[in-house]
Amino acid sequence: MKQMDAWAEVGRARKHESAELHVRGQATYTDDIAELAGTLHAALGLSARAHARFNTIDLEPVRASRGVVAVLTASDIPGINDCGPIVHDDPILADGLVQYVGQPLFIVVADSHDNARRAARLAVVDYDDLPAILTPQAARAAASYVLPPMRLARGDAAQAFARAPHTVKGELHVGGQEQFYLEGQVAYAIPGEDRGMHVYCSTQHPSEMQHVVAHALGLHSHHVTVECRRMGGGFGGKESQSALWAAAAAIAAVRTGRPVKLRADRDDDMLVTGKRHCFHYEYEVGYDIEGRILAARVDMVSRAGYSADLSGPVATRAVCHFDNAYYLSDVEIRAACGKTNTQSNTAFRGFGGPQGAIAIEYVIDEIARNLGRDALDIRRLNFYGKDERKTTPYGQEIVDNVIHELVAELETGSDYRARRAALDDYNRSSPVLKKGLALTPVKFGIAFNVTHLNQAGALVHVYVDGSILVNHGGTEMGQGINTKVMQVVAHELGVELGRVRATATDTSKVANTSATAASTGADLNGKAAQDAARKIRARLADFAASQYGGDAAEVRFAAGSVFVGGLSLPFEELVAKAYLARVQLWSDGFYATPGLHWDPKTMTGRPFSYFAYGAAVSEVVVDTLTGEWKLLRVDALYDAGRSLNPAIDIGQVEGGFIQGMGWLTTEELWWNPAGKLMTHAPSTYKIPAVSDCPEDFRVRLFDNANVEDSIHRSKAVGEPPLLLPFSVFFAIRDAISSVGGHRINPPLNAPATCEEILDAIAFVEAARA
Repeated sequence: MKQMDAWAEVGRARKHESAELHVRGQATYTDDIAELAGTLHAALGLSARAHARFNTIDLEPVRASRGVVAVLTASDIPGINDCGPIVHDDPILADGLVQYVGQPLFIVVADSHDNARRAARLAVVDYDDLPAILTPQAARAAASYVLPPMRLARGDAAQAFARAPHTVKGELHVGGQEQFYLEGQVAYAIPGEDRGMHVYCSTQHPSEMQHVVAHALGLHSHHVTVECRRMGGGFGGKESQSALWAAAAAIAAVRTGRPVKLRADRDDDMLVTGKRHCFHYEYEVGYDIEGRILAARVDMVSRAGYSADLSGPVATRAVCHFDNAYYLSDVEIRAACGKTNTQSNTAFRGFGGPQGAIAIEYVIDEIARNLGRDALDIRRLNFYGKDERKTTPYGQEIVDNVIHELVAELETGSDYRARRAALDDYNRSSPVLKKGLALTPVKFGIAFNVTHLNQAGALVHVYVDGSILVNHGGTEMGQGINTKVMQVVAHELGVELGRVRATATDTSKVANTSATAASTGADLNGKAAQDAARKIRARLADFAASQYGGDAAEVRFAAGSVFVGGLSLPFEELVAKAYLARVQLWSDGFYATPGLHWDPKTMTGRPFSYFAYGAAVSEVVVDTLTGEWKLLRVDALYDAGRSLNPAIDIGQVEGGFIQGMGWLTTEELWWNPAGKLMTHAPSTYKIPAVSDCPEDFRVRLFDNANVEDSIHRSKAVGEPPLLLPFSVFFAIRDAISSVGGHRINPPLNAPATCEEILDAIAFVEAARA
């Protein structure tokens, strides 16, 4: 019985449920699905202008091209020409007006992928160019916004500034980031009977794809089924922007009456789809002689692109994460979504949180240098408190603050102080190579900004042989959601993980699902699956008690057995008997996160269920002659609560760290003066490689149960780790600062490319002289 008490399927390091299929190349992605006879292939014809009107498109060369079956324009869309997720300002195909280079104008349908792509480039378009806005700064100057600007204020910032003995003010620019999922955008649409349409799609939001396709085809949602077994990465880029590809494939399938696959080439994918929003900041912060922040004012403007997409929620989350781990008593935060003639930017891991938090970290880094103090000491001084100074600017009280303990543990475990002293000694004797060190914290809110999205459903089926099938509304993009949900179901029914299987996310099984985003996938869908499994377990317990005696509440399920009335019997034996007794062996489950509310007008409420915390120490070395740098060591400590699967969670922390490091250091998006994105392929856009990873990479999970009733008291791990590599950026800035004896604040923007580093070094050298 002691062994049974210790038995658990959650909290154990388990391999990803598709790991062997991935390694063997047997995992089926959308493009791997066996094509039906008569399948056609589509490609998109793209705009060559950033902002222009067009009156005519000569499509005859396209139609005459080899293998072409049909060419479709906006007038061929049966229903609504829109794929915008919130504001309906995002046409599937441009109709008379183009607003960025790469905007789809028409669909080519041909007998092969190559023939469709070649034909799409043959159209002759008569453009009438219009002025184009390309940067967030230009959008602000022109008052060009996709949504009304937002403002959050607490206290009296003006009075607080008047009392502050010191102020720091300046500007910062943080670039965007391409999601660069390994599997590009792809959809396969198969027309069915009675106007039915089945769409296989690489998407984080099958229900949204169902709605968009139904509207585009002029149908009801029940006509459309969207299915996704797995994605080769999403990172937010397949939350709303898979809609264009799903809709275009479905439109082509309806018009031709045949199955149509639309798979984007990498260059086309990067030209068409939106990225992480770049942000430009103007900030002013007042502080006292100790470095405590007394007043803060920031004006943020993002490059939203030509349409709203998810820019509003992204900006809201940026506003709500400007505080990061710090108490701000008197603050004014403004955020605007600049309308630019570029791709419509969208969700990306962190969803505005990283863009909000990095601004306050930049300011604290400057305050520390101005006062001649270690930045860690200034950070600690400004942390949220336990009993006071614990309410966020938007009014949510923090009841789970562990940042003090977590940072103290990391500071000791990483030998931060000793390494700081050793690094200073190294820099004094090294004229060219300079080392930098930084420790940065993370406090990240978990939940969707929009309250009603915090819900999920699931189905659990127990078969007569004792095997179990689970289907839920979350989507698997490599992050391990299926593995965690399977562990939850196995744990509830007391069986080993091998008995449980997860099937493809399917809108005909679980309806009206939310996107797998906002780090809520395991929280929401795990709870929904747990609810379904508990209903089945209760029925089985009632049946067991009726057959073998005892109280149903005392029946236990563990290690593949059922313990009842002093007996134990195999789980599958009880299931077989229950079936013969006509006990229902399947159930639905549902979960809605409690206690959430948000007023978008006042920007106050309780938008988050809880906070995930973390911190990282990074050490770098910078070559001051070339701007090249290397990450030497990383120590990261992350608060995953009672981790459902430590192996998966540590992997998520590692991956999020490297991806965030790429955003802040190497991944530079560049548009030419005509508005064309020039970094639209791996040859021109540098994501981190194996050689960019630190040789010494130490990741640990912080021992801390969630105070909220999350799934088994775990915490989300999808997005928050992306903020940990702030430590890399500020370690680079620390190394540059050493050139001037840490007396000058280097004006370092992100990404901190070699060129940006050299510019910052030149500034410090000139100021020192």
